Amino acid sequence: MESDKLIEACRREDPKAQMEVYKCYSKAMYNIALRILNHTADAEDVMQESFLSAFRNIHTYRGEVTFGAWLKKIVINRSLDVIKSKKAMISLDAVSEMADETADVEYMDYRDIHRDAIIGAIGALPDGYRVVLTLYLIEGYDHDEISEILHISNATSRTQYHRAKKQLAEKLNELKAVS
Repeated sequence: MESDKLIEACRREDPKAQMEVYKCYSKAMYNIALRILNHTADAEDVMQESFLSAFRNIHTYRGEVTFGAWLKKIVINRSLDVIKSKKAMISLDAVSEMADETADVEYMDYRDIHRDAIIGAIGALPDGYRVVLTLYLIEGYDHDEISEILHISNATSRTQYHRAKKQLAEKLNELKAVS
């Protein structure tokens, strides 16, 4: 079924269409939630809740962006809500508004480090760092968009990103040293 027809069928609450949309997007949406939350059960819950919310509110989808992008925003917002509700996120607003005084991380070749080890190192970052790094590097948002999503300043987003990069580089250097 074409995507426009599929979305229209979902608006009519067609369960087959909803299942088709779920099959199409569930893995990608789960991975987004997992990268932000770093917890499988929470990521599964967020994914399920996001689909339920999307189907309940599909009448608000105007087609200005792809359905996947619209759904992705729901998943990201729900993921951030989970972090906030657990009060696990470091206070992003408490971070200095000034640019990080440390120099940018020098380029290092990490190609010999296994992908799972890199994902693990990202997962070990503090929540605030991991969220900004994930939104910027993996999801492709710019700092203006991140600041809007997280309700922080652009400078705070940049500072969190630079600190996350530095901490990630340190973790990867440790991994490289033991391998």
